[in-house]
Amino acid sequence: MEHLDRPREECGIFGTYGQEQAADITYLGLYSLQHRGQESSGITVSDGRRMRTHIGMGLVGDVFNEQILGQLTGSISLGHNRYSTTGRVGITNAQPIVVDCKVGRLAIAHNGNITNAVHLRDAMESKGHIFQSTSDSEIVLHRIARSDQDTLDKMIAEAVSGLEGSFSLMIMAKDKLFAYRDPLGFRPLCAGKLGDAWMLSSESCAFDIVKGRYIRDVLPGELITIDKNGLHSTMVRESSRRAHCVFEFVYFARPDSIVFNENVDKVRRKLGKQLASEQPVEADFVISVPDSSNSAALGYSLESGVRFEFGLIRNHYVGRTFISPKQSVRDSGVLLKFNPVRGVLNGKRVIVVDDSIVRGSTMRKLVKLLRDAGAREIHLRISSPAIAHPCYYGIDMPTREELIRNRFDEVGIAEYLGVDSLAYLSLEGMLGCVNDPEDFCTACFSGEYPVPVPAGITKNRMDRDL
Repeated sequence: MEHLDRPREECGIFGTYGQEQAADITYLGLYSLQHRGQESSGITVSDGRRMRTHIGMGLVGDVFNEQILGQLTGSISLGHNRYSTTGRVGITNAQPIVVDCKVGRLAIAHNGNITNAVHLRDAMESKGHIFQSTSDSEIVLHRIARSDQDTLDKMIAEAVSGLEGSFSLMIMAKDKLFAYRDPLGFRPLCAGKLGDAWMLSSESCAFDIVKGRYIRDVLPGELITIDKNGLHSTMVRESSRRAHCVFEFVYFARPDSIVFNENVDKVRRKLGKQLASEQPVEADFVISVPDSSNSAALGYSLESGVRFEFGLIRNHYVGRTFISPKQSVRDSGVLLKFNPVRGVLNGKRVIVVDDSIVRGSTMRKLVKLLRDAGAREIHLRISSPAIAHPCYYGIDMPTREELIRNRFDEVGIAEYLGVDSLAYLSLEGMLGCVNDPEDFCTACFSGEYPVPVPAGITKNRMDRDL
């Protein structure tokens, strides 16, 4: 199976409270979060009495149109872009998931992986619970529905207190909006405002598109409740540790976002500068593999003094072809997505800066493209350490055996890719580019997992043939 040499996305979630055009705002917010998931998209709205939902497979622009948005009336909304890391691909697992229970109708949208989901589900099924999907998000709704607490706030707090793993989630009732982030803060989640209306999002870039403003991150272990009286905060599970996903800075988040209280573009430029300091090489210019490594390549150029050039042009209209379910599309994904600038590359020594390598198959094709365009030397520099371990916390990544770092040493990888030299950023160098480096999860690089991985789980997709 062919993929681009990067881990695949998580999900994007967005919510609003107190905005009369809630569906339209959420639609735009989901557009800004499209990079976090392209499998399905959905929006649920409430007018205080009734909820309406529309979900569909595909991109935001394919799922919604003006007529559909016009039917989603209400001032409270919850939206979701999905890329599955657990559960089957299909409309059944598309979110928001909506259920009716003793407290009325609830909707949930979730980003991350609940690592004890299989255990929790088995226990509930043995007691007669019936599940409509294979998504671990539905488990949260079941836990809320069976709670004996006397208010919805307390029911949600009790439900999430038994969850393990990495997750940011939003829950909507007919007149309230809730948000919760796991106690180690793996996945990003932030709060913003548009006038007097509140907004919640996986990334702050979704506030910018509607001219809203970022207020703050949702704290790890914090349950936020938004109702007619404003925003209220309750600490459900406090932890002395943090485990922010450092790959948000390396690749996932948009460079114009603030995640974990830091500007993504600024961190990526630091990664590039540190890479240049650690792994210099003589060359005529630096190029990026657009778009995720643009900032790191600029940082490398600034630190090294080697000028930056556009050597690869990305076709933005193709979409992320590497997640297409059709093998025939994936096989030609590199040629569809990138084209070399021959006039720049011909006869030149090139430093190629990219953010990561997973299997190496697509990078090998990119290197061949550059060679065929006349590049005389190709020096590959990666703005993160080598990925040697799978992720179990909401990122879809190959098994340990499929990762190229576990098949070859650095010299062998360079030979396989066809480059003149290859070098990665050190783990220490990467962590030196972020504030509070002890607060970050580096499991995919170091193998040090901050939350125990359940026995019998051997790869990231912690689902079963249900």
